[in-house]
Amino acid sequence: MKHILIFTVSLLLICPSIMAKKTAPAPPKESGGINWISMDELQMKMKEKPKRVYMDMYTDWCGWCKKMDASTFSNPDVVKYMNENYYCVHFNAERKDNFRFLGKEYSFDPEKKVNTLAFELMHGKLSYPTSIIMEPLYQNPLPIPGYLTVQQLEGIVKYFGTNAYKTTSWDDYQKSFKAVWAATDAGPVTPPAGH
Repeated sequence: MKHILIFTVSLLLICPSIMAKKTAPAPPKESGGINWISMDELQMKMKEKPKRVYMDMYTDWCGWCKKMDASTFSNPDVVKYMNENYYCVHFNAERKDNFRFLGKEYSFDPEKKVNTLAFELMHGKLSYPTSIIMEPLYQNPLPIPGYLTVQQLEGIVKYFGTNAYKTTSWDDYQKSFKAVWAATDAGPVTPPAGH
């Protein structure tokens, strides 16, 4: 009887951790923070109401990713704008589970040490963090590698969020853009590739 009890307790302790590793949910939604959603939620929301997607490609070991989480993504101006204008996905580029996105199966590639969706969206140039901006209906994914300060992110997300990219080059936009969000860091803005 003692062995059965030990076995049952062990099974109850092990099962939840096994089940937790099968799926990779979005990080917890902190009250007042960015509304990070999972890939499944993204696909459901896009069917209901298409809008731009901001995907934060990170890894658990990336120090700059953690800094961006703690400073840039916690800024109230960033939170407000992102929640109003984008669907936001916090995507672990090294997630191990299999999932479907837009009818295609994605999984971890042990040879490249990355999830195949991350590899595809970053065009094989693995750098963390990387911000991916996608137009509604997942068109034209644009990877923007590197840590972004509040003001750097403001310029980029407003460039796309206001549709300025359709009529104005990135260089011209930068000349007239005035950041208004409270900065937590300073540094030059890296222009999005191809804009």
